Amino acid sequence: MIWHLIAAIFAGLGAAGVGLILRQASGKRLPRWIIPALGGLGMLGYQIHSEYTWFENKQQQLPPSAEVVSVEEARMFWRPWTFAFPLTTAFTIVDRDNIAVSQVDGGRLVEFILYRFEKAYVDQVSHQAYLMNCTTRDMLPLEEESRRPRTDGMRRVEASNPLFQTLCRRADTAPR
Repeated sequence: MIWHLIAAIFAGLGAAGVGLILRQASGKRLPRWIIPALGGLGMLGYQIHSEYTWFENKQQQLPPSAEVVSVEEARMFWRPWTFAFPLTTAFTIVDRDNIAVSQVDGGRLVEFILYRFEKAYVDQVSHQAYLMNCTTRDMLPLEEESRRPRTDGMRRVEASNPLFQTLCRRADTAPR
């Protein structure tokens, strides 16, 4: 967080410097307010750039085996440009290297951990273990320590869901 603040300050100083150079080059015909105005625009531009590249930067930090299965975008009235270009605020991944596949009673069960990254004041990461039955498309959370299924959280997943496609339709998740 402190590095973003420092970068925003330097972006503002750089843009204000451009305003100063433009004012000097114009023989001081440009108004004096151009310097702080460009400084503010530089800081705002850095902030917008930082927010829109957050998703790509986080993806680059993930291992190659991580696959994004959902992306959440938001529009905010205090950021009017997000109505034209929605801002990615959260995404969910599955690590293909940590998938356990087993066959039980002719059905294919996949145990996996779902990671959720959320853009906030300080980036938040949460994870939850799940068990998915690829035959019935039922998914239920597992308890943290005991890995026992919690049937109260069971839900059905659509066949077109990218999570189902990643876990059950790919050949690289063959039983081990």
